[in-house]
Amino acid sequence: MAGFLENSIFWVEVEKIKPNPYQPRKEFDEAALRDLSESIRMYGVLQPLVVTRTEIFEEGEGMRVEYELVSGERRLRASKLAGLREVPAIIRTNTDDARIKLELAIIENLQREDLNVVDRARAFDQLANQFGLKHQQIAEKVGKSREYVSNTMRVLLLPEDILEAVAQGKITEGHTRPLLMLKDRPEEQNTLFKEIMFKKLSVRETERIARRIAYDKARRLDRMHDPELVELEEKFTESLGTRVHIEKREVGGKVVIDFFSPQDLQTILDLIEKNKFEGIKNFIADSDAKAQESSEITEESTPIDDSVKTDENVDEDLYSIKNFSL
Repeated sequence: MAGFLENSIFWVEVEKIKPNPYQPRKEFDEAALRDLSESIRMYGVLQPLVVTRTEIFEEGEGMRVEYELVSGERRLRASKLAGLREVPAIIRTNTDDARIKLELAIIENLQREDLNVVDRARAFDQLANQFGLKHQQIAEKVGKSREYVSNTMRVLLLPEDILEAVAQGKITEGHTRPLLMLKDRPEEQNTLFKEIMFKKLSVRETERIARRIAYDKARRLDRMHDPELVELEEKFTESLGTRVHIEKREVGGKVVIDFFSPQDLQTILDLIEKNKFEGIKNFIADSDAKAQESSEITEESTPIDDSVKTDENVDEDLYSIKNFSL
């Protein structure tokens, strides 16, 4: 009987199918579900669901049958959206073991590449911690390498808000690797995460920034004897609103200013022009103030005497006509 059930397809009422409590997939794209429901409405369910069957006896009411979904969550949801009353299903036996249900659900989703990295990592973590499987054992069951399993599970070291953004597709799996480089520096990690979100950084740009931050950490340790240089970098960064790095050499050096788009570059130029203009204004204002101050000091030290001085010895007949001759 068991072989007959597993090799046959039955039509099962959708309302009698309970969800798989070990379903690793948590996020379902509503638009994709609607598209699938339209396809199901036109062509039907092309691939049967996989369920388990449970017979329940109740006193006075006889026997009733319940089904629990093992795999096919998207098809079941889309079938409900399409208004189907029944769906084709294969009834599996020997799946009372919760671990087997989880394994089947993970394997099906991996084969279809339906799991995002966060759901995949949580499913692997459940197999490891709840069911005691080693990474190598998980890898063998899902047809992947041990490194693939271990690296996937490392994603769970990220904060919950970042994991949520990955699960919702706001940032990609590729962005998680440079973010994990900063797991010991939560403030910089959070700042970089926000930059990815708001500036739409590519994975390559994110990796470059993460490497720069990691490099700066080591470099700052080496430059503790030069606090003035560190302070200058911080002032540049604050003034321009982006990371600024000063590389000092035996003679001179260079200043590196990070930017991520032509708009950022124009903003930095505008800030420099504005600061230059402000510097000129401040210079003129300082010069005027100093000139005014100097004038006030001169006036105080040498007061002006408005009184008219006359020479007491001036001859009253100096301009008399008798002193002129023809």
